[in-house]
Amino acid sequence: MPDKLPDYLAQGEVARLFPVLSTTSKEGRTTSIVLACLAAIPEFGKEVLASIGQKTGVRTGVDVYTEVVFTKHSSEIKDRPDGLITLKNRSGEWRALIEAKVANSKLEADQIERYRVLAKDNGVDCVITLSNQFATNPNIHPLEEVRKSRSKIPVFHWSWMHILTTVDLLLSQGRISDAHQRDMLNELRRFLSHESAGVKGFDRMPAQWSDLNKLVSSGGTIAVRSGAAIVSLNAWHQETRDLSLILSRLTETGVTEKLSSKHRNDVKQRQKDELDILRKHLQLRCVLAIPNAAAPVEISADLRRRCLNVGMSLRAPENKVTTKARLNWVLRQIKGEDQDLYIRLHWPGTSQPSQFPLGELRENVEIATVGKEHLSPRAFHVFLSRRIGAKFTQQTNFISELERIVPEFYRNIGSELTAWKKSAPRIKGEKSLAEDVSPEAISDDAEDFGR
Repeated sequence: MPDKLPDYLAQGEVARLFPVLSTTSKEGRTTSIVLACLAAIPEFGKEVLASIGQKTGVRTGVDVYTEVVFTKHSSEIKDRPDGLITLKNRSGEWRALIEAKVANSKLEADQIERYRVLAKDNGVDCVITLSNQFATNPNIHPLEEVRKSRSKIPVFHWSWMHILTTVDLLLSQGRISDAHQRDMLNELRRFLSHESAGVKGFDRMPAQWSDLNKLVSSGGTIAVRSGAAIVSLNAWHQETRDLSLILSRLTETGVTEKLSSKHRNDVKQRQKDELDILRKHLQLRCVLAIPNAAAPVEISADLRRRCLNVGMSLRAPENKVTTKARLNWVLRQIKGEDQDLYIRLHWPGTSQPSQFPLGELRENVEIATVGKEHLSPRAFHVFLSRRIGAKFTQQTNFISELERIVPEFYRNIGSELTAWKKSAPRIKGEKSLAEDVSPEAISDDAEDFGR
C-alpha cells in the first residue's frame, strides 16, 4: 500500500477492503473492494489485467486508488473517476481510469468521453468501465458511441459478472496458492454474489423483442434497418456473453463465444451479417466453445417456430462404412431420452441433410438409409429443439428458458459426446525393424514392385 498519493493526484483514497463510505454508495464500495483485491491477490490481478493485454509479474507494482482528482483537472469536467489502477515495472508506468456502475445504472457515453479527455491531459493510458452490461471481449465496448469515438484513448470494458466468474474459476481450479489470499478471494466471491453488491446477469430482453415477435407471427418482413431487430440483436449479444460466463462457472472452465476473425474485432460487420441471418432465416444464432468438449455448442432462437435449438456437430467415424454402423456409434454416446432430441445426418456431395427424432432411430436405425442406400453420412448434428410457446416472446421468460435449456442440453447430452479421431499409425508387421526400411531394403522393394 503506497504511503502517499502520487504527485499527479490532487485528491484520492487508496482502495481499501473495508471502505468507509455511505451505505448508499454501492458503486464506490464495490469498486474499492474489487480494486483492493486486485492489488492484494497477484493471481487475481494477473488474470483480470491480462484480459486487456497487461502483463504483471513478481516485480510489478500494482497500486489502486478510488475517488481520484488529478492536478490537471479542467473546471469544465465536474465528474470524478471512480478509481485508478497503476502498474509499475522496469519498462515504466501504465495507468487506467476506472468508471463503474452497479445494479441497473447504465454507462454514459458523454461521461466516458470526458474521462478520455482527462486521461489524455494527465498521461493516463486508458479508461476501463465496469457495469452489468456485457461485452463479447473487453476490447469491444458495449456502447456504440464509445466505439465510434475518434479519441485515441482506448476504452476497455469488464462486466461485473466477468469479474465474478474470474474469481469463481480461480478458486474452483485451485489456482490461488496462498491460503490467506484464497480466503480473501472467497470473501470477494461471497460479497459480489450478494444482492447488496449490485452485480447481476442479463435477465431481460428489450421491449422491442415483443414487437419483433409480433411482426414475425403476423407474417411480416423484417426491414433492412429495423430498429426493433437491431436492438434485439444487440440484446442477444449481451445474453450470449452472459451465457458463456454461466457455462464457465458450471463447467469450471473458460467458455468463450466462437467468432470468425472477421467478426471478432468488427462489431459493425458482425451486426450486419447476423441481421441478414435474422431477416432471411428468422433466427438469432451463436456458438460457444467449451474447452475439451467434442464440439462447440451451437445455439439458435427460431422466431417463426418459437423454439430454442441447442446442438453439437460430430464428424462421422471413417473407420465404419455403413450408415447403420456410423449411426450406432453416435447413438451409443447419447445417454439421455427426450422427445425433443433429434439427429440430423449430413451426406456427401449434393445430397440434402435428413433428420429424425432420437426415439425413432433407437427403434429402427434403418429408417435413415431410405433413399440414401448408396451413401454414408459424413457428419451428425445432435440437437435439442424445444418449443416454448408464448414464453419465447416474453422479455424475461425468454432469457430464463434459454439459461435453463442450454445447460440442460450440455449436462445431459453434450458433455457425454466424444469426437471421432483417426487411430495412430502402426508399424507394419513386415517392416518391424530399422533395417527393413534401409536404402538396401527399399531398393529390393523397388525391384520387386509390380511383379
